[in-house]
Amino acid sequence: MQMADTSMPNSGNNWWSCLTLNNHQVASESVHGARLAQAHLAKKCSSKCSICVEENKECKCKEHESRVAIAATEHHVKRSSSFAHSVINMIGMLIGLGQLSTPYALENGGWASAFLLIGLGIMCAYTSHIMGKCLDEDSSSKTYQDLGEQAFGTKGRVLASTFIYLEIFFALVSYTISLSDNLPLVFAGVHLRLPHLHVSTAQLLTVIAVLVALPSVWLRDLSSISFLSFGGILMSLLIFAMVLSTAIFGGVSANQSIPVLQLRKIPVVSGLYAFSYAGHIVFPNIYTAMKDPSKFTKVSITSFTIVTTLYTCLAFTGAKLFGPAVSSQITLSMPPHQITTKIALWATVLTPMTKYALEFAPFAIEMEQNLPSSMGRWSRTLIRGSVGSILLLLILALALSVPYFQYVLSLTGSLVSVGICLVFPCAFYLKICRRQVSKPVVVLNAVIIIFGVVLGIVGTISSSKSLIQSMQRGESS
Repeated sequence: MQMADTSMPNSGNNWWSCLTLNNHQVASESVHGARLAQAHLAKKCSSKCSICVEENKECKCKEHESRVAIAATEHHVKRSSSFAHSVINMIGMLIGLGQLSTPYALENGGWASAFLLIGLGIMCAYTSHIMGKCLDEDSSSKTYQDLGEQAFGTKGRVLASTFIYLEIFFALVSYTISLSDNLPLVFAGVHLRLPHLHVSTAQLLTVIAVLVALPSVWLRDLSSISFLSFGGILMSLLIFAMVLSTAIFGGVSANQSIPVLQLRKIPVVSGLYAFSYAGHIVFPNIYTAMKDPSKFTKVSITSFTIVTTLYTCLAFTGAKLFGPAVSSQITLSMPPHQITTKIALWATVLTPMTKYALEFAPFAIEMEQNLPSSMGRWSRTLIRGSVGSILLLLILALALSVPYFQYVLSLTGSLVSVGICLVFPCAFYLKICRRQVSKPVVVLNAVIIIFGVVLGIVGTISSSKSLIQSMQRGESS
């Protein structure tokens, strides 16, 4: 089994490590995969022990298991990331699909909703900080799921894993909807039709794009697709740069007025903002890779300050440029014939293509790890690829059936991201570090938990209602 060999070669490891932590909302595939592979090898060693006993031979499996564990840990969880590398890793995780919707969210929520955007950034930076405190308590905890188990046992691990996979699934649906929305603009003037099928050009282009990306979910060696993570980060930064270029050189006057506050739209807006900060599931991996983990709090503060500033600038820029006409994705509002728009559209279209294999990786690795050890390599690859293909086609069907980007994104943020970013870290912290937490800190965390729960419930109800209404209007038309 090759699962443990998922990192890049040693030369340039520090720089590459900054790029291989995928942008949007997934566990670090190389570290996560190494730990699962280690568990799988240990499981194989255990089965060999019984054979050794039956054959009356000296058992060396335990020694082999120890060597595997040490080698895997040293190779994949090596503390080699500097402060700067860790900041780049965290920023790369945070900047992604959410940035496309910040101008729409600000325009709909009013300029006063920027305080909610900034406030969520501050709270998420704090919850990142306390996750570091939890990791300090037990060096064996390496992942978000480990923290769940450390705090609440097996139920905590199951709950954390469920939310992680839900976020991955909904994020991929949102990426596919974004792909469907932007492809017709990239291939403007192209008209595709299939006889006897009532399928639009946008839907056909999306099907073709997903089918092109489909073989990537069959790749077994994650090191062969780690370049996709690098591409995803570059695409996100390129989109941001093109929007700013449009504001400066695009000939569009930024003179639109932004309403002060539209309270009835805040629940949906809050989900969009929360999704933009969804990255906490990878933060334990960033912490583990740091040369000096004591600087993790400074990394969190620096990263969230930069990201929150970028989001706020992008939100105001887009809202001032396009006003009430701003689309749920800023790229759809940009002047269609400008080169900056074409670059931004291509970046938006290519981003989902880089996500499918990387986002599916944690689930695929865990699934393969649980397959019988007697199963051959090709059988494992066949099962992994088949399940990945079926899930991707299911995601495609769902995205084409529910093409309402802003409401799906808001639902994901309210239903899943709020829990992962706000509620769970505070609950983990109060449980794991309860003996050293002062009463004011207990109150602070309790307030964040209550705030997160209320925000999640209200946002989920509101975004679900808006999504259902949009679907009904779509069916009637």
